[in-house]
Amino acid sequence: MSDAFTDVAKMKKIKELNLKGHLLTAISYLIPIVCGAGFLIAIGMAFGGSSQDALVQGKFTIWDALATMGGKGLGLLPVVIATGISYSIGGKPGIAPGFIIGLTANAIGAGFIGGILGGYLAGYLVLAILKYVKLPNWAKGLMPTLIIPFLTSIIGGLIMVYIIGAPIAALTSLLTNFLDGLGNSSLLVFGGVIGLLSGVDYGGPINKTVFAFVLTMQAEGLNGPITALQLVNTATPIGFGLAFFIAKLFGKNIYTKLEVETLKSAVPMGVINIVEGVIPLVMNDIVRGVVATAIGGFAGGATTMILGADATVPFGGVLMIPTMSRPWAGVIAILVNVVVTAVVLAVIKKNVTEEDAAMQVEKEEEDINLEDIQIF
Repeated sequence: MSDAFTDVAKMKKIKELNLKGHLLTAISYLIPIVCGAGFLIAIGMAFGGSSQDALVQGKFTIWDALATMGGKGLGLLPVVIATGISYSIGGKPGIAPGFIIGLTANAIGAGFIGGILGGYLAGYLVLAILKYVKLPNWAKGLMPTLIIPFLTSIIGGLIMVYIIGAPIAALTSLLTNFLDGLGNSSLLVFGGVIGLLSGVDYGGPINKTVFAFVLTMQAEGLNGPITALQLVNTATPIGFGLAFFIAKLFGKNIYTKLEVETLKSAVPMGVINIVEGVIPLVMNDIVRGVVATAIGGFAGGATTMILGADATVPFGGVLMIPTMSRPWAGVIAILVNVVVTAVVLAVIKKNVTEEDAAMQVEKEEEDINLEDIQIF
């Protein structure tokens, strides 16, 4: 019994740390940087530019400049994620330590994973210093500007260099080499699993967890996994829209008038990679909706990885396609995902009768009952 209470207490403490929440906060800061830098390098390289170590006056074109700007921005992702996590944990005092430890992770080749761990390290060191280091009143003004940045940076930096840096760098290299060496059958399964998991909760916590994983791989130069995730998010709402027309071919009516109106906004949202618009449709028939999304997502993710679609930006829907080295691969992956989702949904979804539509309208009216409004 005591062991059970101990386990519960440990789980409660882990939840209180909010590790996932801090990571997702940092990722929200990261995405605009990745998108901006990704489009810069994509435009530059599309017109023959290349990312250079240094721009020497008179020896580069505007396209070289754009590619270099984007490349340098993407190269700082470990620093950005470390700073974001540290800030999320420790507030403003966590910014400088997170930045320095992130730079340290970058310098020793620990990459994106090193940046994530460095952010947690910096953030919790800041909290420890705030809690345990006591200064006289006259010196308290030095805490945020000198004491915290200095102590956290020197302690966290040395831990990163001498303890966790080398194993993380080795793990990052191992993961990158492993994924680079996957054969077609393994790529199919890997891409399919990413597509399935990223699709089934429509932008929820599972999707965001997978996003954090594939963003780590993109930071190491592997763009396929994150492309698979985002193309599934793009294709799912479009697939729900196409299902309306395919069902008509089968002589079925699978949506109520209210759901058709929802589709009119959900499909355009999907085109620019906003999947949440289909949630009202899924909630009306959750089992069949999730099944169709999962099957379509698996097909779309697998196709993405097999054909080698590799967007350099992690968001944007169809706007990602021009950034790919094989734009046709992205188009085919979206089409496969859309068609599979639509066909499965059209086949398994029940025919909506007039009685069903009337019941749904009645339910909507019950949800907003004007008789409940009281005027005092």
